[in-house]
Amino acid sequence: MTIKRQYGWVACLLLVLTGRGARGDFAVIPREEAYEELHPAKSSQVQGRPSELTGRVMVGYQGWFRAEGDGSGMGFEHYSQQGRFEPGFCTIDFWPELSEFDADELYETPFQHRDGRSAKVFSSINPKTVDRHFTWMADYGIDGPFVQRFGVHGAANQKDYRSLKFENRKLVLCRDAAIRHQRCWALMYDLSGLQDADFERLADDWKHLRRDMRLGDDPNDSAYLQFRGKPLVAIWGVGFADDRGYGLEKVAWFIRLLRDNPEWGGMSIMLGVPYHWREQINDAVTAAELHDVLRMADVMSPWSVGRFRNAIEDMNALIEHQRADMAWCQRWGVDYLPVVWPGFSWQNMMGQHEKSTTISRDGGAFLWAQFRAAAMAGNTSAYVAMFDEIDEGTAIFKCTNDPPIGASKFQTFGADPPDHYLWLVGEGGQLLRGDMPQRKSCRKLGPDDRR
Repeated sequence: MTIKRQYGWVACLLLVLTGRGARGDFAVIPREEAYEELHPAKSSQVQGRPSELTGRVMVGYQGWFRAEGDGSGMGFEHYSQQGRFEPGFCTIDFWPELSEFDADELYETPFQHRDGRSAKVFSSINPKTVDRHFTWMADYGIDGPFVQRFGVHGAANQKDYRSLKFENRKLVLCRDAAIRHQRCWALMYDLSGLQDADFERLADDWKHLRRDMRLGDDPNDSAYLQFRGKPLVAIWGVGFADDRGYGLEKVAWFIRLLRDNPEWGGMSIMLGVPYHWREQINDAVTAAELHDVLRMADVMSPWSVGRFRNAIEDMNALIEHQRADMAWCQRWGVDYLPVVWPGFSWQNMMGQHEKSTTISRDGGAFLWAQFRAAAMAGNTSAYVAMFDEIDEGTAIFKCTNDPPIGASKFQTFGADPPDHYLWLVGEGGQLLRGDMPQRKSCRKLGPDDRR
């Protein structure tokens, strides 16, 4: 089975290109104005920068949720379906747990809980909420995020760059929260939705980040992750066989800009690649030049989401697959960062008229088996997909076991508490670092045994 990465990027791209959303009477935002959100960090909390991936558990942070009333004028982006966010029309399969949130972080919706209370949501551009998410990372031993940046926001030709403006705001909020909570962070460019013709504007977007935000060389950004002595930038979407509108030649050109350009380069590069990149089958292109491009990387991270359904039964296959990947990487001097994920669901996103897919979390056993496989293959680090993606059911942050009722059906963590997967990812980090025995199942520990 091949689930394409982030069905959500399709909806996101449509919003970007068509200008759809609840923008009402908000004025059109020119491209250059959108970049006014960027600025260098104002203060640093610690001396020195985090270095290398060894022993780290990183998470993907989408930060793409918007809400009516958050000031963006984008409506309930990444919550709504067909422009509507109400029972029967939504894209999320889990409902966030918001009992810790303050009143100014909560946004009313038409949904209701079983007891009649109005169900509320959060916005990813509320500074208190972003700070709260980074607090959770610190509390549960998560090293930090790869903050997602879809290239289409700055590279696709648009009439209104509102989405870009608030993506830039999100990026600054994440940077500042990482500094405050002494988490590391790195940028992850997602190339999904781009065309070959967009790469010149993508390069200009990168130059804005370097010039306006001083991304990678800001002396006050003590949180930006270094790898092999250089700031690390991830580029996701290299070599996928899903009819992308850009070729490997353009990807290589962009890598060289970030890596080698005397003015705009100097970065270490991580590439997000298909699960079968090495064999060039299934989700990977068969182009002969793929491995030439991949050898340009400093880190390889294969996208495993949806590539298997039962990590416990498939554990030996997962171990052997990773070992073979790692042998290729070692031969060419490339580091390796496996992707682990808690489960998958897009029942509400796909709707009743499409084939829906759910991959069970099995109370955390599915995720724990992947951590065990990664450790047994010889890995000391991992990338968890994703921290906050409730719209594909991969979120590890706090989700409620008391979701709204009605036409939209939501999943829960069952008997497990809302923070179960945050805790479990922290445990996975200890396992990869060799700080705990390789117990076979997360279910062997009861609530009283959680540290």
